Amino acid sequence: MTRPFEGVKILDFTQVLAGPYASYQLALLGADVIKVERREGEDMRRTPLSREWAERGLAPAFQAINGNKRSLTLDLQKPDAIAIVRKLAAQVDVVMENFRPGVMDKLGIGYEALSAINPKLIYCAVSGFGQTGPDRLRPGYDGKMQALSGIMAITGHPSTGPTRAGFAVCDVLSGATAAFAVSSALYQRDRTGKGQLVDVSMLEATLAFLSGQIADWSVAGHRQQLSGNQAVSRKTTANLFKAGDGYILLAVNNEKQYRALMTTLGREDTLSDPRFADWFSRNENEPALRAIIEEALAAKPAREWETILEDAGAPCASIWKTEEVIDHPQIRARGAIQELDTPYGRLRFAGSGFKLAHGGGKLDRMAPELGADTDAVLSELGFDAAEIAALRAREIV
Repeated sequence: MTRPFEGVKILDFTQVLAGPYASYQLALLGADVIKVERREGEDMRRTPLSREWAERGLAPAFQAINGNKRSLTLDLQKPDAIAIVRKLAAQVDVVMENFRPGVMDKLGIGYEALSAINPKLIYCAVSGFGQTGPDRLRPGYDGKMQALSGIMAITGHPSTGPTRAGFAVCDVLSGATAAFAVSSALYQRDRTGKGQLVDVSMLEATLAFLSGQIADWSVAGHRQQLSGNQAVSRKTTANLFKAGDGYILLAVNNEKQYRALMTTLGREDTLSDPRFADWFSRNENEPALRAIIEEALAAKPAREWETILEDAGAPCASIWKTEEVIDHPQIRARGAIQELDTPYGRLRFAGSGFKLAHGGGKLDRMAPELGADTDAVLSELGFDAAEIAALRAREIV
């Protein structure tokens, strides 16, 4: 079955996380992504989580977002390597990079130079702050963006202070935004025939996902605070509670759900208690209501309560670890974790996060070893074996 981006060729200079996450989404959907790396490979190949995988140049974090891609090594400080990039740019649909603004221009392969070669080229630049503005040259890192965007101002408890999210949320949000932006530009090009520059700012991409919090302030003048595990609904029973052997996150946000919760917990008496008559009074008497709920929850393990309350119509979840959720019955039933047979055994990776009726995202092969496809890509450009050997001998590839 044909996938949405089959036939689309992408020349990908991105590295680390935000950019490679973006090109990975397009690779899952059929794009031919040629990943360009320096001859020693990008840093993500050797993250220190696992010495075994780092020594292979295939660190788990690298593999997670570089499947379905081809690897081409080039020393971009050498003119012959730049000449190869120019030849490739004439043939590809998209160039993606996440250097600081101006770096690619200095190399002679920025948007202006490459679009002159290929007017239909879509050139996607991902950076911390975008290609314009007073902070354009400042570096963009996930933690920095979490602090700057307002995420950390609402994440954490008043007693312990701000905390960052447990994953690189700004990186992956920026990557998802970049993939959507490139998809939009490709769709537009089908109608106009024109390529264009796609300018993705990590800070702006993150703010786009904080639209509700921004409107809370810009429309109603509400100042956000550290909210711990409280839901944005600010309902008393949409929060984290202690249970028999740990914690359970209740997502009880309406009256029907509240009645189901209190009835299932065996505390129907609270339904006529004036302290808990409505959401305002429940918020005002939150400590008393929390004590009642946690006293009842202490009777059973959190995972058991999860089933009981969900079946009763009181939405909730116990705390699942990554190694548990990838084997969750729902995840298995949907085939959400993709499995691959590799030279290193059968490996499992996250897919695209959505399904299409036909031609959806599919992981065909694991992330490439460094330079694994250099000869093949150069051959497609017309280089013969002797020319490729000469380029390798001169340490251009």
